Amino acid sequence: MPVTIIIYEDNAHLRESLSSLLSLTGDYVVIASYPDCMQVTEQLTEKKPDVVLMDIDMPGINGIEAVKKIRSFDKQVQIIMLTVFDDNVHVFEAMYAGANGYLLKKYVSDKLIHAIREVLDGGAPMSPSIARMVITNMQQPLQPVAENDYQLTAREKETLQLLSKGNSFKMIAAELGISIDTVRTHIKRIYDKLHVRSQIEAVSKAINEKLV
Repeated sequence: MPVTIIIYEDNAHLRESLSSLLSLTGDYVVIASYPDCMQVTEQLTEKKPDVVLMDIDMPGINGIEAVKKIRSFDKQVQIIMLTVFDDNVHVFEAMYAGANGYLLKKYVSDKLIHAIREVLDGGAPMSPSIARMVITNMQQPLQPVAENDYQLTAREKETLQLLSKGNSFKMIAAELGISIDTVRTHIKRIYDKLHVRSQIEAVSKAINEKLV
């Protein structure tokens, strides 16, 4: 079955361009596109897409607030931010809100198709400058906490360690000899125990607090 996608972008020309680009692949279907996020809860509840492409700077409710709304009722849909912003504040607000990837609009034509494939495979696609920013942030030491505080099981620690090395869900499954569904279950429990909502946040916390 084709991957279903919803686009939130207030620039009509860009919305149409994104839809045309995705339709050429044959693997993706844009089931809806909207110029704002005012009805994001109702729209996602009705459409149930696999992937959301989300602009940040939109009228009414911005993309980051929209991601928070989505995550309040849907933890599974993959969300990629498409934006012109590459500053610390917007990047980390988006990631902490629950975005799975962050792509600058100037790279959209070259990177979007691969980014969607990557996020569906358990990755966290980011533009190069964003990736460097995240790495720099993770290298800032935080006060370590005891591992027992999170009560991670041995298998969850193994999964988190492999995740922190950049492995996709498929690669983790192969390494541990388990199914992808089991990997997803471990990841969900890790997120719950670490009180995080995205892969970026989980890996950042694991490295900063020396959990891996």
